[in-house]
Amino acid sequence: MIEVLVMDVFELLESEVRSYSRNWPAVFDTARGSRLYDEEGRAFLDFFAGAGALNYGHNHPHLKNRLLRYLSADSIVHSLDMRTVAKRRFYEAFQRIVLGPRKLQYKIQLPGPAGTNAVEAALKLARKYTGRQTVVGFTNAFHGMSLGSLAVTGNAMKRGGAGVHLGHTVTMPYDNYLGRRPSHLPLLERMLEDSGSGLDWPAAVIVETLQGEGGVHVAGAQWLCDLADLCKRHDLLLIVDDVQMGCGRTGPFFSFETAGIVPDIVCLSKSLSGYGLPMALTLLRPELDVWAPGEHNGTFRGADPAFVTAAAALDFWTGEGLEAQTRAKGELVRESLDRIAAGHRDVIAEIRGRGLVWGVAFADPTLSAAVGEAAFERGLLMETSGPEGEVVKLLPPLTSTADELAEGLEILADSVDAACERMR
Repeated sequence: MIEVLVMDVFELLESEVRSYSRNWPAVFDTARGSRLYDEEGRAFLDFFAGAGALNYGHNHPHLKNRLLRYLSADSIVHSLDMRTVAKRRFYEAFQRIVLGPRKLQYKIQLPGPAGTNAVEAALKLARKYTGRQTVVGFTNAFHGMSLGSLAVTGNAMKRGGAGVHLGHTVTMPYDNYLGRRPSHLPLLERMLEDSGSGLDWPAAVIVETLQGEGGVHVAGAQWLCDLADLCKRHDLLLIVDDVQMGCGRTGPFFSFETAGIVPDIVCLSKSLSGYGLPMALTLLRPELDVWAPGEHNGTFRGADPAFVTAAAALDFWTGEGLEAQTRAKGELVRESLDRIAAGHRDVIAEIRGRGLVWGVAFADPTLSAAVGEAAFERGLLMETSGPEGEVVKLLPPLTSTADELAEGLEILADSVDAACERMR
């Protein structure tokens, strides 16, 4: 009876909006590296990584020890935008390790604790700087759950939750939206040049170089270069939402590095703190910094424990070791997924991804859900993505070992087999 009551408290008190707990009926208790453990001690291999917020795994000792030392010294925990030692150390490390070597000249704005806060600040700043209202987004985009972010998000279900009209945006086709056909960027350019197109002159374009929540769609480097060139020629600010794909998820620290572009504004969050602590940044070219003091703020933008772990996480980025390892591990994952797909050509539509983010797209969305359920039963955590949940998405920690990746991929293969058998 006591155990039933413990489980029932979630049903009794927690809102119907909960989602992950419905798919994974376990009460998790501890976590280390690439594994979580429930309260009964059962281990789960993590190919979810906090939806990309745990690129360095759970409770990495390098980050944990730095955080524990900081807290044990009665150091500052909450500071809004006051000057603190922890913030200074993070800024210095970020400039030395990330911005400086890439010759990126960005000012740093602390917009609030989450990725959607970084996006809201970027949209607001773009409109303030240009004096224009419209922002161009793309099909299958996901930028957050607050109203401005939802307005440039593609998913109909998530947009519907807003309860109000989501305006001042226009949606254009993402790269390969209609398959391997010519880019639709000339359509956007033609609309910009044609006074009869009905398109209000945009302030900015916001894009993910790799759409995670939208179904693991990868934009080609040439398409991104063409988009950046279009924005420059037509005086549009280019915003890259690197909330999930930044901090090394695709290989380099920023996902746009592969294309060789330099956005006007960059949104970062999720694995920025390295430890799953809430933290977000909006990076902006210095000339765009037209904010009046306090014009955009938030109570929890001074997350000093997150500054501590974020600075420690940047130690992983001294040299090219992590980037090279992520690329190599990504190839191992791709090869395994190709083998799985070859054995299930009748149900698997496509394998797509880069670095350590991969998607297995199923022709039948109910099958992807069944695969996730079978994987959970076998001790593997994965989520689904795409407008119909048709894509099984793999986001293992970047620190996963080759053996852990092989173990998870073997479970995935077994789960696909089991799900297909159940569906027959």
